[in-house]
Amino acid sequence: MGMGELLIIAVIGLLVLGPERLPVAIKTVSGWIRSAKQMAGSISAEINHELKANELHQNLKKAEEQGLANLSPELNETVQELKDAAASVTRQYDNIGSAEPDVSNKDKKPANENP
Repeated sequence: MGMGELLIIAVIGLLVLGPERLPVAIKTVSGWIRSAKQMAGSISAEINHELKANELHQNLKKAEEQGLANLSPELNETVQELKDAAASVTRQYDNIGSAEPDVSNKDKKPANENP
């Protein structure tokens, strides 16, 4: 759209909506455009994430077929990424397990017992 077309749209909007409602209409339309751009960005990011996951899966399948020996550098990199991801997940679960408080009832007195 050129500047002339935008000017024509603005004049028509001013005539149809009036000077009181035109700013509100512009804000509403710009909000719709902003949300559409955000939605398109999130969809694009999700598609890129899925494509990368698919590529990693295909590379892992190739690596398994070759028996993890004599792999190309990109397959070695993929295998290493997967090993690192698995190690980080394992570490997170180990940390969660060791951070849990002791909830045994060994040292607690029954609630109905008087001191």
